[in-house]
Amino acid sequence: MALVAIAAGGTAGHVNPALALAEELTRRGEDVCFFGQSTKLEGRLVPEAGYELVPLTISGFDRSKPWTAVSAATKLMKAKKVVRGVIAKRAPAVAVGFGAYVEVPLLSECDRAGIPTLIHEQNSVVGLANRMMAKGAREVCISFPQAKASFEGSLGPHAKLVFTGNPVRRSVIEGDGARAREVRRIPADAEVLVCFGGSLGAVAINEALAHLKGRLLGVPGLHVIHATGAEGFDATVEALALSPEEERRWHVSAYVNDMGDVLAASDLALCRSGASSVAELAAVALPAILVPYPFATADHQRVNAAWLADAGAARIVDNDDLTTEAFADELVALLEDAPARHAMAEAARSLGGAKAAALLADEVLAAAGESASRLH
Repeated sequence: MALVAIAAGGTAGHVNPALALAEELTRRGEDVCFFGQSTKLEGRLVPEAGYELVPLTISGFDRSKPWTAVSAATKLMKAKKVVRGVIAKRAPAVAVGFGAYVEVPLLSECDRAGIPTLIHEQNSVVGLANRMMAKGAREVCISFPQAKASFEGSLGPHAKLVFTGNPVRRSVIEGDGARAREVRRIPADAEVLVCFGGSLGAVAINEALAHLKGRLLGVPGLHVIHATGAEGFDATVEALALSPEEERRWHVSAYVNDMGDVLAASDLALCRSGASSVAELAAVALPAILVPYPFATADHQRVNAAWLADAGAARIVDNDDLTTEAFADELVALLEDAPARHAMAEAARSLGGAKAAALLADEVLAAAGESASRLH
């Protein structure tokens, strides 16, 4: 049994793919230990999933406030000391970083100790932490082919770059659509449109759906599952002004807690194109209309969306077009065109997104095996 050390933190986009890898490694009988900040999202999600979390305290520094570099360096040194203590006692066979700054002490200390390190990049545009740590990594695993160009000049001389895709948790891949329909009293033969804007919601999508309410409820039997995000919930409920009869077909909430089940129950998604959303859509082969967040760094959500759209699995619409009649016509036409959606689903399935966790685990365990062979 190999011990795999994983660093992931800050956002669900980092933590959930790391947990998906951990699930696959555990299924194969391996041991997993996480490193992260107990005050951040990983401090809740990792223990909830049943994994050990070694707490680190780490922060970047604000370049507009140079004095913050001192506290950041002090925290980094203390975090490295914690990692060294774990290495001395338990000697991980391999370490994997998922892009947040919390990976720096783990990967740098493991590299220093001769333990192979891998990094996984979830987005099509490389984050700063992964760019920093790529030099010492044995392997760089990417979720989008377009990320390859972003690593040019950042890889070490012997590093391998591998396309694995972005791991998706089994609770999503193995979602129960019938259960989601039963909870919401949606008939088994009804068509379902799921709409969401990522973990924080999306004002533009919420406003567009209020504008489109009449057209969508005019589609016979259609049900809409609409996650607004916490901050947009009250305003969206007010804008929708659903009657009791309309509420039976328009299921609005701040969050969707059973997303795996909901995706399995849905026939089409309307959503942002964050890395996790795109990975989940591909993994469950759900056709989508993607609305890239226009202010994302380096417009990476548009690049993310293009991966699905170029394969024929999704269509892309701009924020500014959401309230146009042309978009309303396109959305309703797609909801009424089952053969077109079936073709999109098959295109998504061909991308192999459901295999990403297994592919990444293969690479991690190959590195762990090489490490063990060197020790013997």
